[in-house]
Amino acid sequence: MLYTLSNICFYYADRKVIDDISIVITPGKFYGIIGPNGSGKSTLLDLLSKHQQPASGKILYKGQTLATYSKKELSKEIALVPQNFYINFPFTVKEIVMMGRYPHIPRFAAPSAEDLRAVRDVMAKAKISEFADRYITELSGGERQRVVFARALAQTAPVLILDEATSNLDINFSINLLNIAEQTVKQEKNTVIAVMQDINLAAVFCDYLIFMAHGQIADHGSTHRVLNPEIIHAVFNLEAKVYQESYSQSLQVVFRK
Repeated sequence: MLYTLSNICFYYADRKVIDDISIVITPGKFYGIIGPNGSGKSTLLDLLSKHQQPASGKILYKGQTLATYSKKELSKEIALVPQNFYINFPFTVKEIVMMGRYPHIPRFAAPSAEDLRAVRDVMAKAKISEFADRYITELSGGERQRVVFARALAQTAPVLILDEATSNLDINFSINLLNIAEQTVKQEKNTVIAVMQDINLAAVFCDYLIFMAHGQIADHGSTHRVLNPEIIHAVFNLEAKVYQESYSQSLQVVFRK
């Protein structure tokens, strides 16, 4: 097993935002986390990446308590693309992406030829090579998001966590980056865990969906099993139709006004 969560609870002050969650996450799948605003999705990612500690319960990563991993150890295992990325220092795009290689570079050493090649490759995949020498402070929000995505890819970690990572992107770049994430699952047997607001994009890319509501898991399972009108109504209080779309070769959802 990759992650094993047992009876996880988490509070902000006296407000419970994660309420007794237990789930097993296995490697080599593209997981989508779906739910309304305030349902605990991003907090769950914070717990999986050790940015927060549970108030109670236990999180195991590869059979070992997540809390026992050092920051450097986890940086080789887990790469995160946050929902928001702010930096006011004038680093170039190339320098930002190179930060993803730091877990693999010995202290006081310069980047190797392999590091430089990895950075070039991920910048090309993320379609940001053209502004490699521009300062991050000069870029639009969508361009910055692609840079942060490339930085995470440069870590070459077996787990990629995406917190609404395409929310600032147009549909072209959203699909490009999700395609890259999907390729790491299919070709390298990596694991992607993504909070997604667009249910139809999640249906196209995700093997497995986790529906959240009120800090709890409402349902989880393979996309074809759990993506249905009943769970959408239970989680979002919306009437919906779910059907198989031949063009995308996936389930898709339409809503009643």
